Amino acid sequence: MSINRTAKGIVLVPSLLLGGAFLAAGTWMEGAAAANRPLAFTLGGVLVAAGLFTQLLPESQNEGSTLDEPEQDTAAGPGGGTGTPGGSAGKDGGNAGKLVGTAAKGGGGAQPS
Repeated sequence: MSINRTAKGIVLVPSLLLGGAFLAAGTWMEGAAAANRPLAFTLGGVLVAAGLFTQLLPESQNEGSTLDEPEQDTAAGPGGGTGTPGGSAGKDGGNAGKLVGTAAKGGGGAQPS
C-alpha cells in the first residue's frame, strides 16, 4: 500500500484534534482531573507528534505519471483537431469557438408536428 497525500491528511487531522483535546484536558487543574494531568499531557503530545511525523514520511511515486505532473497526450482530442503547430489542442481538440449542429443555424429543439 503506497503512502499518498490524502492518507497523510486523514491521519493528520484526527490526531491533531485528539491531541489538542488531551493537551487542553491536561491544562485543567480542578478536582479529580488534576490527578490525570501527566497522562493527558503524554497522550496529547504523542498524538500531536504522530500526526506531524506522518507529514515527514516520503510519498511513494508510481512508475509512470504522478498526480502532480500532467500527462503528455499526443493523440488528437475529442474533436479530432490537431491544434496549432507546436502547441496543444486543449480540452476541446482545437474546436474552440466553433458552433456545430443545427443550433448554430437557428433551428434548435423539437419541431411541432
